[in-house]
Amino acid sequence: MRTGSDDAALARALERLLSDKPAGKDIRTPVLASWQRCRSAGLITDHPLELPFSDDLESARSLAEAARPVLARLEAQVSGTRASVLLSDGRARLVDRRVGEPGLNRELDALQLAPGFTVSEDHIGTNGIGTTLATRRPVFILGREHFTDSWSSLACAGAPIRDPLSGQVIGVLDVSCLSAHADPSMMTAARRAARSIEEQLLDQATSREQALLRSFQAARRRSVTGAPDGDDIPAWHLLHPHDRRVLEESATALIASGRAGLLDVELGHGRTAVLLSHPIQMPSGIAGFAVEALLPGGVLHRLPPTAADVPPVSAPPASGPRLIPPRTAGPHDAVPAVPGPPAGPGPPAGPHSGPHSGPHSEAPDRWLLAVGEPGVSRLALRARQRLGLLYDAVGRVGTTLDVARTAEELTEVVVPRFADFAAVDLPEAVLLGEEPVRMSGAMRRVALAGVRRISHLYAAGDVITFAASSPQARSLADGEPVLEAELDKAVGWMAHDPAHAREVLDAGVRSLITVPLRARGTIQGVVSFYRSRREEPFEEDDLALAEELVGRAALSIDNARRFTREHALALTLQRSLLPRGLPAQHAVTAAHCYLPARSGVGGDWFDVIPLSGARVALVVGDVVGHGLHAAATMGRLRTAVQNFSALDLAVDEVLTQLDDLVGGLDMDQEEEAAEVGEEIVGASCLYAVYDPAARRCTLACAGHPPLALVLPDGTVEYPDVPTGPPLGVGGQPFETAEIDVPEGSMLVLYTDGLIEHLGHRDFDLGLERLRHELARPGRTPERTCRALRALLPEHPSDDVALLVARTRALDARQIATWELPADPAAVSRVRADVTAQLAEWSLEDLACTTELIVSELVTNAVRYGGEPILLRLLCDRTLICEVSDGSSTSPHLRRALTSDEGGRGLFLVAQLSQRWGTRYSPKGKVIWAEQPLPRP
Repeated sequence: MRTGSDDAALARALERLLSDKPAGKDIRTPVLASWQRCRSAGLITDHPLELPFSDDLESARSLAEAARPVLARLEAQVSGTRASVLLSDGRARLVDRRVGEPGLNRELDALQLAPGFTVSEDHIGTNGIGTTLATRRPVFILGREHFTDSWSSLACAGAPIRDPLSGQVIGVLDVSCLSAHADPSMMTAARRAARSIEEQLLDQATSREQALLRSFQAARRRSVTGAPDGDDIPAWHLLHPHDRRVLEESATALIASGRAGLLDVELGHGRTAVLLSHPIQMPSGIAGFAVEALLPGGVLHRLPPTAADVPPVSAPPASGPRLIPPRTAGPHDAVPAVPGPPAGPGPPAGPHSGPHSGPHSEAPDRWLLAVGEPGVSRLALRARQRLGLLYDAVGRVGTTLDVARTAEELTEVVVPRFADFAAVDLPEAVLLGEEPVRMSGAMRRVALAGVRRISHLYAAGDVITFAASSPQARSLADGEPVLEAELDKAVGWMAHDPAHAREVLDAGVRSLITVPLRARGTIQGVVSFYRSRREEPFEEDDLALAEELVGRAALSIDNARRFTREHALALTLQRSLLPRGLPAQHAVTAAHCYLPARSGVGGDWFDVIPLSGARVALVVGDVVGHGLHAAATMGRLRTAVQNFSALDLAVDEVLTQLDDLVGGLDMDQEEEAAEVGEEIVGASCLYAVYDPAARRCTLACAGHPPLALVLPDGTVEYPDVPTGPPLGVGGQPFETAEIDVPEGSMLVLYTDGLIEHLGHRDFDLGLERLRHELARPGRTPERTCRALRALLPEHPSDDVALLVARTRALDARQIATWELPADPAAVSRVRADVTAQLAEWSLEDLACTTELIVSELVTNAVRYGGEPILLRLLCDRTLICEVSDGSSTSPHLRRALTSDEGGRGLFLVAQLSQRWGTRYSPKGKVIWAEQPLPRP
């Protein structure tokens, strides 16, 4: 709440306002507007107040009766507290007062806050009741926000009470206390109490129509001796809900018209119901109308026919709804015959079906549908239409997480039921998912709907900069709706673009409401409602409905904006984490494709990682879930795979290390995931290492779809690879499989999103369709990716990552191998053989360095290793020297001291080679070193 320094700032702002100076930015917009109204009314802040008093509160009796049980409950709640509850009518006259502490009575009496006194803004300035009636909105006024000094000790929360049928503000429920005891919950209590009073008012209106119904039924019973009351016949529930609503609204409209007659009502599937309206009157003098119906294939409330109801009259045509005046107007007058149900099978007749109930009877039975007063029914009709519009808006607005589509859904709902034209204007920042910073710049018209195409309004897609005097700009600046009932008299709207405004007026547009799109305290844009065809312009009551519609749509638009922002961030993150290009290597020719899901970016990834010995690792994985969390987890797993691959770990060991990593992520995030309702991290992975020298591929799988092997002749196989559990399960080992891969074959790795789309979630069908698409010999990896991409939508239901690699093989002439004995004398002989082999490869420039590397590696193997000892040279994009032995002991690089006689061998190898390392095999280890080939 505000402190004393805040009250001082408000007092200075009020002084500046009274001195015709800017009040400053520390004052809330509704309070500043109220101050300006009070100053225009000539009120003086420190002048003693004499409020008008009237003891004639008869006009507010119905409001007081409806509020009595609500006020009783509030009085019990505030008992013993320094709070009061005040009720006023629509003219700001206090009707009732409930005080929690007796000592507060004296303070309220001193301020004349007692039943009969008028507390409008015109008399006492800014206050909870008067300002609520002036703005027709809930208000909270605290301390020095009151215009007059005598009220500055109070805090007031006022909520309007609306007639539930007409929407008119007929009173205010106010909760007040001393400023020192103010609490934000006062506003919540006031609004809840106002809604409860509105429910009581609705019950009062309903009881009047129930009295009319009882009077009508009593008259019917008197007309036919012994006739039973109307019974519920099981036909109403047989109607489609749309047909029920059409009949209800038609009956209400018929009563609201205040005329008797027949009305044809077209239902679905070409059927027609007939409604009959005739007047009735209660003994108390209240006049109303009863509407009876004949339904095709079923009935509602049965009323027995009278003897006077049988004269044949031609049935009204079913070409459309029309009103036919009856011949007489008595409550029991002769009624024209109406067509019966269509011939053919239908639901069984009701329990009171008589000789006139068949489809060809001369005088079919009539069935009661509705009873009501014309005045009440007109309000009820409008209320029902408003409720129906709000109900449809809930179901039809916000069905997607797309900002533009949500705006279009709003315009489609309100046209033509509420407005003839509707437009939504948003800043570009909202369309991009960003938080709107300011609303004074250009806006883009995102959606426009209308009853006709020609209106001369700005079209969807146009960029508009609203003038400061326009209703749209005022709504954006103040955060309040603006009503221009007569556009031709709206100077600010005309000043925005006079020529364009004249074209709009000439096209028939006459009335306008603008409402800011406010969600979570931020204005996102503005919605404009126009009327042209309707005879009545927008009224004050339409503002509340417009605000409710736009308020609900604003939350959906803000949700879509937030999703757009998160989706863009996640997509940016994922694209930054995925490989932008494939590394240089000669083992495979690869192509790749990635498609994000429609529901958001996921955790699919792929990679191509060069390994020692001219080998290459192909990997594809899928993290459970979507969004930033999945993308970030994917980045961590991809980095881990690269690190484990750089250590030349075995295929199954790589998956084991990843499984431990994901299990650690689960433990770290378990508490956070439980709080936000997210699932624990899970992932699948397929890891394959292809050796071009052996033309073999070693694979291991962790809960991932199988690899597809496309042979050079187009045959597609799914190698039998043991499938381990998904990553993060833990406790189970991963098994490997080795397959022979002929040169020119393609290895196809993918995520489950591809199979789900190809098979429409049938896994086996998806694999067969993938087999069919891959069985095209001679296609390059790029063409294969494009062909599979063409089968997918722009945004599939799940992420799709695809990696296609065509294998190459090292020719036998590129490989030289020597098996060596554990004899130091073999070192000199093998050096000579290496020099000769390099000369055959035309690599004499590398002979000196290669001899030194071979000498050091072979000497270490002879001295510290075990048999068998094998030397292999590979001439690929680099010159690779590998020495393997039967020992698993790995040498370590160290810096030898000047006094040491040895220990400089590996240091020398590291200096002469581009990179070097150690990898382990089931039979021992391999120490390797690579040298770049000389440029030609």
